[in-house]
Amino acid sequence: MVAHAFVKMQGLGNDFVIIDARKSAFVPTNAQVARLADRRLGVGCDQLIVLLPAPQKDANAFMRIFNADGSEVEACGNATRCVGAYLARSGDAAQNLRTKVAFLKTHTKGEETFVDMGAPCQTAQGLGLTQDVDPLYLPVEVAGMDAPAAVGIGNPHMIFFAEGVEALDVDRLGRELAHHILYPAGTNVEFVEVKSRTHVRMRVWERGTGVTPACATGACATVVAGVSRGLLDQGAPIQVDMDGGVLTVTYDGARVTMSGVTRLVYEGTFGEALFD
Repeated sequence: MVAHAFVKMQGLGNDFVIIDARKSAFVPTNAQVARLADRRLGVGCDQLIVLLPAPQKDANAFMRIFNADGSEVEACGNATRCVGAYLARSGDAAQNLRTKVAFLKTHTKGEETFVDMGAPCQTAQGLGLTQDVDPLYLPVEVAGMDAPAAVGIGNPHMIFFAEGVEALDVDRLGRELAHHILYPAGTNVEFVEVKSRTHVRMRVWERGTGVTPACATGACATVVAGVSRGLLDQGAPIQVDMDGGVLTVTYDGARVTMSGVTRLVYEGTFGEALFD
């Protein structure tokens, strides 16, 4: 029976099964991803991360990202931080990653991992929206909230700025909004309360997973939208409070950087019998 090694890591409560397939091939089907992610029948995680040989010499690995339902997505900031920490722990001199949409530089210092997330997307065409609308103020109506903003950080986000986010039914709203007609491939949805010009509270619904304790690309998208709307200070470190913990995000008007703590949970192996 073939055995596959994995590590379980988490960043702000967002948990990942990481399989390093740079030397031994592992190409899961959607059903296999869903079984691995199942918290009763498999290992259990929000997302499965598969590391493959990098296509260019500037990166340590090519990262594929699968949601718990088996669907593949373009980006995940918390996963990027966890993989960066994993590569650092494994002794890689540099911890650079390629994904389907980006080249990501990471470095780890102590328990904190830093990521240069690159330039955000704020155009309707780049975001793949079905209409040529202003991404900073989408024509989406939700009672008691202003129009949301659309930002892409490798994956799409719809960001609402509102008061009283603790009382919102994020699960219901997320399900209703994640497949809005503007987003043919679906979107993550963030609900954000601005505490000060350098501090926000964010709750999130992630496509393919549901309500999660944290979303790093969502935190980055939130800061980009907040700076673009004049609600947050450009170039300043912004504290983003989520259910799972805190990220620090900076947007200088061109590029986004973020940092936060990751944790190794455990290491193990699973056999092909898991998929029977």
